[in-house]
Amino acid sequence: MSSVYLAIDLGATSGRVMAGIVDDQQIKLREINRFPTKGFEESDSWYWDVEDIFSHVIEGLRKANVIYGDRIAGIGVDTWGVDYALLDKNGDLLSNPFMYRDKRTDGIEERIQKIVSPETIYEETGIQFIFLNSINQLFAEKESRGEELDQACDLLFMPDLFNYWLCGEKIQERSMASTSQLLNPKTGAWSEILLDALKFPKHLFKPITEPGRKIGSLLPELQKRIGAKQIPVFAVAGHDTASAVAAASLRADASAFLSSGTWSLMGVESEVPIINQDSLSASFSNEAGVEGTTRFLKNICGMWLVELLKEEWQSAGDVLGYDTLVDLAREAEPFRSIIDPDDVSFAKPGPITDRIQQYCSKNNQPVPESKAQYIRTVFDSLASKYRIVFDQLKLLSGRSLTELRVVGGGSQNDFLNQCTANALNCPVHAGPIEATSYGNVLMQLRGAEKIDSLTSGRQLVVESFSEKTFLPIDPDLWIRPVKFLRELMDLN
Repeated sequence: MSSVYLAIDLGATSGRVMAGIVDDQQIKLREINRFPTKGFEESDSWYWDVEDIFSHVIEGLRKANVIYGDRIAGIGVDTWGVDYALLDKNGDLLSNPFMYRDKRTDGIEERIQKIVSPETIYEETGIQFIFLNSINQLFAEKESRGEELDQACDLLFMPDLFNYWLCGEKIQERSMASTSQLLNPKTGAWSEILLDALKFPKHLFKPITEPGRKIGSLLPELQKRIGAKQIPVFAVAGHDTASAVAAASLRADASAFLSSGTWSLMGVESEVPIINQDSLSASFSNEAGVEGTTRFLKNICGMWLVELLKEEWQSAGDVLGYDTLVDLAREAEPFRSIIDPDDVSFAKPGPITDRIQQYCSKNNQPVPESKAQYIRTVFDSLASKYRIVFDQLKLLSGRSLTELRVVGGGSQNDFLNQCTANALNCPVHAGPIEATSYGNVLMQLRGAEKIDSLTSGRQLVVESFSEKTFLPIDPDLWIRPVKFLRELMDLN
């Protein structure tokens, strides 16, 4: 009889509990429940409603137990990156965790860099400078809520918090810890230089737990709530992108990956970190993967802009699904306007059309006037940005890179995939869509010693889904928009 591993996959907008039904040939995924990962505003700050999220997780586990019962062999949790919770001496939350887009980090990078140089921070961590990194959040915490930070006995990143609530064990998993901009990828340990310079409480930074380890079993009170037996809880690659890449079929020096969702993360899987002046100047990150690998990548604002447009139009009474938005983009004139998706003016939540108009006007471009033009602007700009990052990735990694593997929800967007193939002038392989859940299950299988290597696990995934391949069409048409975006970014 096949075994079932439950993958709890929590993104920054929605979460779900997925069942991975495993036999010798493949993994079949079944969605048990899906729910919003909600935040709330209080005193002009934004927090995650983690108790609400966890209640949905428990409901998913209860439903899964009704369906699969004693076949359930494991549970693993992956989430979005950088955010964390602080616990008191009793193991209770000191407060709800902040959301990473909360404005408390405004101007924090500059204050930190007056204490420690950007060169030292990058040499110590190899992480791209982004306002939302945990280092900035913690410094903001120290400045505005120092008493709470002093009272904290434990710091748990988001998957670590849910693991603790599931099994009672407190850990800090490597892939998630690496997103903090406080972990040294060369030593594998927390950066003593940064902890000392920024005066962060050292007791909050524990020994690192590797993905693919059993960390405990479902707590007795939760067993009663969901009607289950004792179920192992595994540390998987806690950062959702790390889980997605764990499931991606990558060909040595030929393949780059693109984890496509709210954020787009493009990179390569490397045996060693790549930390030098060029990778610092290009803003690339070295995040921990699985099996001792490094994900050398760049964060790109992905479908975030589409989500903001969708929300703005919905609030005005025009509810449009993603398929409709893609159809609008297909019909629109290409390359009418190009924006840098990562411009700081687009980083915060809220209505986005005015900000796109202001950007285009400032850069002497036609201002989008219709929904189709807005969406086409975003897709053209994303594909152009992907080409720029792809070229940087070739140069910095020293690899030939002749293909791109797109995983995650964005891999369903055939139009953007085709635009990307055209812009990069190389094949784009799309899938698996549910790469994060596959990767979550794979690391549970490693922890349970049911597979002997990541390579054999990836082959199991290959047998479990049908990929789509997009070949470039008229790639020369993309030379001008890519060149224009490079000029906007001052890269020429």
